[in-house]
Amino acid sequence: MDWTNTLFEVIDMRSFSNLWFWIALAVVWSSVSHWVLGVPFDMIQRARKNGGQAEADLHDMVRINVNRLLYIGQVSGLVLLLVLSFALTSLAILAFFYDVEFAQAVFLLAFPLTLVGALSLSTSQAIATQQPEGEALYARLSKHRVITQFIGMISIFVTAMYGMYQNLAVSPIF
Repeated sequence: MDWTNTLFEVIDMRSFSNLWFWIALAVVWSSVSHWVLGVPFDMIQRARKNGGQAEADLHDMVRINVNRLLYIGQVSGLVLLLVLSFALTSLAILAFFYDVEFAQAVFLLAFPLTLVGALSLSTSQAIATQQPEGEALYARLSKHRVITQFIGMISIFVTAMYGMYQNLAVSPIF
């Protein structure tokens, strides 16, 4: 008996019917919504609640991460944009023109994350120019988190609907 055939019979290697894909999707969006511009959300809540040293630490973390994101955007932004555009276009062609299910799953995971990346750059630029402090900074970071969560909800919904369609389309019943 061939062990690879047995393995592929036991573990379904298609993306949308694989439990590991859905776990990875949940972990990715949970992590992305928890880390706001590289700052954990509990740190934002602690600074809002306690003030003092927690607030100073938050301001330092935000300043460091904003400067880091803007530096990456200024130094290698064009190259990253070109590589990302090429990768997403290649994935989209493989996914929807050649009907490769793995590429579909990766595209449905990667494309919304690029939107979150663009949102992070935009928020970083706004924070760098306006230099908000205290409640204005908390509001800006909370707004970023809510928009990120909205993108995540739409992404998970679209991925779930498309995944169910794919699973029904390859099912022997239909």
